[in-house]
Amino acid sequence: GGIIMFTKFLQTNVWAAVILLAARLYIGWTWLTSGIGKLTGGFDASGYLQFAIAEPVVKDGHLVYPFYVWFLENVALPNAGLFSVMVMWGEILVGLGLIVGLFTTTAAFFGSVMNVSFLLAGTVSVNPLLLLIAVFIIAAKGNAGKFGLDYVAGPVLKRKLKRKPHLEVAS
Repeated sequence: GGIIMFTKFLQTNVWAAVILLAARLYIGWTWLTSGIGKLTGGFDASGYLQFAIAEPVVKDGHLVYPFYVWFLENVALPNAGLFSVMVMWGEILVGLGLIVGLFTTTAAFFGSVMNVSFLLAGTVSVNPLLLLIAVFIIAAKGNAGKFGLDYVAGPVLKRKLKRKPHLEVAS
């Protein structure tokens, strides 16, 4: 009923594409400026990771996300340099993708993965709002990039992907 109609509106309506453009520009700019701030500020994720491990999300004296604390302690923190680069460049690339409308839904997806990661670590900030907007962009599929490079690049990429490589037999 209503959800199907709303999804169809998001995926096909030109006014939805205009609203999605504004939403893309907002969250894209938020991601881009955050990533550039990390790039120019010499970002090191280890302090944030140590804090998230020391001050995890707790309810009634129990860890709410024990699997995430384990991941931070055993995977992220020992590889803090790699995670610093991934977060910094992830934010920049997600921001650029959303602003120019290239790989729009993919950029929104990876932005939402970062939002969820920050939320699991206990950082609320703007993450719920960015995540909610990203969900609408993802649900809108191609219409989210209608006013962007996806409109031009999408058909070109589809044609290139449909071409099958020809096998030539040497004689």
